[in-house]
Amino acid sequence: MLVRARTGSDDGLSRIAYREAELSEPWVALEPGADPVERVRILRRAHEAFTEAGTVPRPVRSVVADSWRRSARAGVAPDGTARVELTDGDLGSYRAEHPLARVMPLFRELMGTFAADGEHLLAVCDAQGRLLWVEGHPATRRQAGRMNFVPGARWSETSVGTNAPGTAVAVDRPVQVFAAEHFIRRVQPWTCAAAPVHDPRTGRVLGAVDITGGDGLAHPHSLGFVQAVARAAESQLALLAPAEAAADTVELTALGRDEAQLVAGGRKVRLSRRHSEILVLLARHPEGLSGDELLCALYEDESVTPVTLRAELTRLRRLLGPGLLGSRPYRLTAPVESDVAVVERRLGTGAVTAAAAAYGGPLLPGSGAPAVVRLRRRLADGLRTALIARRDPDLLADWARAPWGEDDLDVWRALAAVRPTATVRARLEELEREQAAPPGRPYPAALAARRRSVAGQG
Repeated sequence: MLVRARTGSDDGLSRIAYREAELSEPWVALEPGADPVERVRILRRAHEAFTEAGTVPRPVRSVVADSWRRSARAGVAPDGTARVELTDGDLGSYRAEHPLARVMPLFRELMGTFAADGEHLLAVCDAQGRLLWVEGHPATRRQAGRMNFVPGARWSETSVGTNAPGTAVAVDRPVQVFAAEHFIRRVQPWTCAAAPVHDPRTGRVLGAVDITGGDGLAHPHSLGFVQAVARAAESQLALLAPAEAAADTVELTALGRDEAQLVAGGRKVRLSRRHSEILVLLARHPEGLSGDELLCALYEDESVTPVTLRAELTRLRRLLGPGLLGSRPYRLTAPVESDVAVVERRLGTGAVTAAAAAYGGPLLPGSGAPAVVRLRRRLADGLRTALIARRDPDLLADWARAPWGEDDLDVWRALAAVRPTATVRARLEELEREQAAPPGRPYPAALAARRRSVAGQG
């Protein structure tokens, strides 16, 4: 890593060197001047130590160590391989509809010659780490094909562990992965650098652009290169259809209501409960869901047949109009901004106040669809945990006095700790007595309230 401290006429060089040093740690894999052979030897030992004992010795970079831990938690096997999920017609139709298809000519113009001349590969993946395009030197493509680094294969961290495109979309940062930093052993002869590409309107990650090849890519320049290409792609996407943004916006509101509302092309559509569940799940899975996956997500009753689901989807497609609901897999063909995603995104960035403001209540509270129930609980638990940790009395009071929080004992305890008013303490004591009452028997305060209610009716 080059760090120089100069003054006077060398200020420009100093600033450039500082930026290079800042970029190099921890996102760049190999600092200039390092011996790649020695680094590979050290990393192989570190990888073996992690896979055998779960410890990460130095000098493994923090971004790699964190990724190894996520990979292990996801159950990735070090001797595994990528799974090809899309082939032939399914791959072609999915690529044609993907937003990054519009900037593939730009990727080829900026990176194609570099990849071919350097015996590297240009790869582009979607936000789920699924490879959409893999192009470049023919011999290198054949070698990469032996580890399923091919279009249609899923290279997310949760599928194949640490790798540049999968890790870039996981952490939403440009990243290099060098040799034995890869989690799967058969990928360790390779080095790659990738940068995420975002929707310029919403900031949502669309996927990543990647350069893959040999040890020569383990240089700050290759990471800076893919990052510059990603920014160029975002600028190109912003220029392609700025006037279409309002018409193309699809918004889904599903918090605090049993029937979701969809706004598409300026038209508001109130959805049935089942259609609400379907759209919530498809908005959650922009990569799409198979019929079997959707069936399991929607119905607890295993006797429900695919025919029932197909009938629902036919009615939904007719309601939404042409083009919005795709198939093979079932998916929404336009980006959807949902209030669920807004809350999750704000929570993910630590914006707890903004997340609480966007939370309109439990997700489709009357739904019993298994996947919706899980998402509803996860979202509510994530927000209430953040509120308790924040210890903001106003935020806690807002939650505690909302219909979904009036019996939330943990939140009332947190509120009493920071705002111990008589009213708060009385409500907390009432909830604690209720919790302590034997099952099936009303606790005294509730019994007294019931008697007062009956007396008032007499």
